[in-house]
Amino acid sequence: MNRTIKAVCGLLLCAAAAVEAQDFGDTPYVQTPQNVVDKMLEVAHVSASDFVIDLGSGDGRMVITAARKYGARGFGVDLDKRLVMLANRHAAQAGVGARAKFYARDLYETDLSPASVVTIYLLPEVNLMVRPKLLATLKPGTRVVSHDYDMGEWPPDLSFTMDAPNKPVGRDKKSKVFYWVVPASVAGKWRWRLDTGGAAQDVEIELKQNFQKIEGTLIAGAARVPLQDCELSGDRIRFTATVTTGGKPVRHAYAGRVINNAMEGDVEMAGDAGATKAAWSATRTEVWAPEHVTAPAPTLQPVN
Repeated sequence: MNRTIKAVCGLLLCAAAAVEAQDFGDTPYVQTPQNVVDKMLEVAHVSASDFVIDLGSGDGRMVITAARKYGARGFGVDLDKRLVMLANRHAAQAGVGARAKFYARDLYETDLSPASVVTIYLLPEVNLMVRPKLLATLKPGTRVVSHDYDMGEWPPDLSFTMDAPNKPVGRDKKSKVFYWVVPASVAGKWRWRLDTGGAAQDVEIELKQNFQKIEGTLIAGAARVPLQDCELSGDRIRFTATVTTGGKPVRHAYAGRVINNAMEGDVEMAGDAGATKAAWSATRTEVWAPEHVTAPAPTLQPVN
């Protein structure tokens, strides 16, 4: 799979790469072994309803496999026009030319918003440069799979090493696979009105966010309670808080979906008197920038 993509920084991946990298601008062309392609698509749970975008599509095997094996649609982009022509020819030969298309295009000028799955095989520095674009433009819940290189401070939801006997570079013939789910933006203040079986009460939470990691505080009257069991996966959110009601602790377990500046779902309240479940919806009253947005961008230098 080709990785010839214009980037802010450049670095030689390997002297054995099929296309020599420039000192400043290109990622060399190195094929992803077919068994790694198959595993990356499996990890991303690709199905016929998915739209796959491959950044640095090379001979087209990633999108072609997604179309042929799973019935998905998608496209790949690459700066090398020869490889784009080759990939389109391969798609036609595989009988998936209507679902798998390839374009000579810079990834930074490519609209990624249609994607439900993005696959990449880029240099580590290029991953860091494309990361803000992925987080800013992809819909929450979009799956991202990378071959060999991670996303720096963005922790993967899953990572592993696998055998890659046909890998054209490296001595150990191993490949790493990294998988992320793009998180919704939830940092800020959220408010809702909760009926606990007596008088309704206004409740507020303050959420801090660093990629998919969240933490926060629930505020009910004069009480401030730290949130526990916080989880954010795509647009799905869960958290719990123990609130004292009538002098007795009641565990509130929230689970819901984030839709722009709203959350909706269910809350289960469990205490000595038993458990009850109710619908729950919240509105964001203040929007805060996540920590990964406010953190300074890495400083990268070109190779001389």
